[in-house]
Amino acid sequence: MSKHCGGSTRDWLAIGRALACALVVALPTTQARAELPTEDNENWTLRKEAGDIRVYTIDQPDSSFKAFKAIGVLDAPIENLMAVMINPGSCVEWVHNCTESYAFGAGDFHDRFAYSVNDMPWPVTDRDYVLRIQTRGNKASGEVIMDLNAMPDQRAESASRVRVDRSDTFYRFTPQGEQTRMVWVQHTDPNGALPGWLVNSLLVDIPVRSMEALERVANLEKYRGFRLEFDDSGALIGVVRNAPGRDDATENTR
Repeated sequence: MSKHCGGSTRDWLAIGRALACALVVALPTTQARAELPTEDNENWTLRKEAGDIRVYTIDQPDSSFKAFKAIGVLDAPIENLMAVMINPGSCVEWVHNCTESYAFGAGDFHDRFAYSVNDMPWPVTDRDYVLRIQTRGNKASGEVIMDLNAMPDQRAESASRVRVDRSDTFYRFTPQGEQTRMVWVQHTDPNGALPGWLVNSLLVDIPVRSMEALERVANLEKYRGFRLEFDDSGALIGVVRNAPGRDDATENTR
């Protein structure tokens, strides 16, 4: 078996794939941070197509790790998907290699914090994330947008994990009847010594696996029967579960 940097090629691929997963775990109120490229940037390069999902990558300044953009139409209504997204523990259900996730601190539907962990194969140390999650939506367009940004200083570090301090994610959900178009833009620069070329070569598979899992999870019974709630101005204020037999029920999940 060939060797590379003290380990087998298979070992490096396994580690690289896990670190690429770590780039994905990482879940401003008007636009994502400046570090993220825009959705319509002309330099996006198509890297993978799988069913209705297309994945693009782009170089990022001052980073050896690329950003990715994944676009797909998921066979699930937006209400189901948002019920998944507001569940602070749902990361382990759909994001590949996410093993722990929960909310912490004082927050609300629009602005809250979450902690998550990505499992890494030995000898690489597990990565953890402290994320600020901001959500907004508009009744007229039906779109829901989420920004997830690393805020590493909001929680004490663990000696057994490596804290990721640069990660920015942008989600756009647009209803299309009983389906939902999802746009996912992300750049994460994990702490560690693995080569960027290896992680970049594996990165495109992770959003495909995660979006396929998200579609399956969103159709589970526990994520059905929700609706989006808007205020009088049409701004999204929460995701609520409909009580049996009542269309106007407002059992809040915020």
